[in-house]
Amino acid sequence: MRADQPDTPDTAPHAAPHTAPGTAPGALSGIVVADFGRVLAGPYMTMLLADLGADVIKIERPGSGDDTRAWGPPFADGQATYFLGVNRNKRSVSLDLTDPGDLAAARAIVDRADVLVENFRPGTMERLGLGYEEVRATNPGLVYCSVTGFGTAEGARLPGYDLLVQAMGGLMSVTGEPDGPGTKTGVALVDVVTGLHAGMGVLAALRHRERTGEGQRVEVSLLGSLLSALTNQGAAHLGAGVVPRAMGNRHPSITPYEVFEAKDRPLVLAVGNDRQFRALCERLGLPGLAGEARFATNSARVAHREELAAALAGPLGGRTADAWFEELTAAGVPCGPINDLADAFGLADRLGLAPRVPESAAGPGQVAHPIRFGATPASYRSAPPRLGEHTDAVLGAEGRAPRTP
Repeated sequence: MRADQPDTPDTAPHAAPHTAPGTAPGALSGIVVADFGRVLAGPYMTMLLADLGADVIKIERPGSGDDTRAWGPPFADGQATYFLGVNRNKRSVSLDLTDPGDLAAARAIVDRADVLVENFRPGTMERLGLGYEEVRATNPGLVYCSVTGFGTAEGARLPGYDLLVQAMGGLMSVTGEPDGPGTKTGVALVDVVTGLHAGMGVLAALRHRERTGEGQRVEVSLLGSLLSALTNQGAAHLGAGVVPRAMGNRHPSITPYEVFEAKDRPLVLAVGNDRQFRALCERLGLPGLAGEARFATNSARVAHREELAAALAGPLGGRTADAWFEELTAAGVPCGPINDLADAFGLADRLGLAPRVPESAAGPGQVAHPIRFGATPASYRSAPPRLGEHTDAVLGAEGRAPRTP
C-alpha cells in the first residue's frame, strides 16, 4: 500500500472483505492489484499474488466478464472450471470501460492501486485514458504490468493466443513425433510461463519502489517468454547454429532419456549421468553394457541411441512399470510410469505435498499454491467470484454510490 493512500483508523477499506478470521497476513498483504487481465497469463499471475495476500480487484465487462467464464465444459457449480482454476481470492467488479461513469470508477481503483495488470491489445489502455503515462501522473508509485502476445512494436497487430505463439515461436517444431505435424503442449504452457515471468517482474518492480518510491512499467510478451523458456533448445540454436526438430519423447543431448514399454504400460527413464547408467545396466542384468565404448559416456550413448534403445527394450518389457519403478528408484535410477492426472494428484497426496485446496476454502477443484513459506504461507480466503459480485462493495469503498452490475 502506498504511504499516501487514505485509510480508515484501523484498516484499509479494501482489506476487510478479503481477510478471513484467523488468517495470518500474507507476504503481499496490503498490496492492491487492479486486474484488467483476461483468459490465462494475467489471471494466473494475479491469482498467485492473491494467494500471497494481495487484494486483487478483477475488473470485468458487464454481461459476459472474462472470456474463460464461458470456456466449458467442464463446469462445476455452474461455472467453467477453466475460470475457476485461475481466479480464486479475487473480487470482481463489473465495469463498462466505454461508459464515462464506469471508466471514472475504474480510474479511481487504479489511482489507489499498487499494481495494475492488463493484457489488452497494445494501445487499448491508452485509448481508454488508462495508459501508463496518464495514470502515473496521479499514481507515480504504480507498477504497471502489460502482457502482450508479440510486443508493442511491429508485433502489436498480432493476437496473443497461446496456440499461435506455440506455433510461431518454435515450440511446436520441437514437440511431437519426428515424422508428425507440429504438436502443441497439453496445457497453455506459454501463458503459464508468461504469467510467472510477469509475476517476477511485478515483484522486482515493487522492491524497486520500496527503495526509491518510484513505480515503473513492466512489459512481458508471450513470444519473449517462450523463447526464454526454450532454454537448452534456444541455446543450441544461438550458440551452435542448430535448428532443433521434434524427437518424440527423446532428448537431444541425453540418452537414455525417453519412454520404454514395460510389461503392462509405458515407463520413463531419465538417466542423467554415467553412474546412473551403470546402475541401470546392473539392474537390467546387462552389466557389460556400460563398459562398451559406444555406451560408456553420455556423448557416446547419444551417438548410438538406437542401438542402446534396442538393448534396453527387451529387459524392460519383462516386468511391470511399478516393479521397475520400485527397483530402479531404490538403485538411484530416475524412472517412473506415465501417470494420468488422477494418478499424478494421488502421487502428490502420498508424498505429502498437499496439492489440493479444501473445497470449503476456495470453491470446488482448486490446485494448491505451489510455493511453501515458513512465515507467510499462501491462504485461500474466497472462491472465484461471480461476475460483478463485489461491484457495490468496491465502488462504495471508492466513495461512490453502489450500483447494479
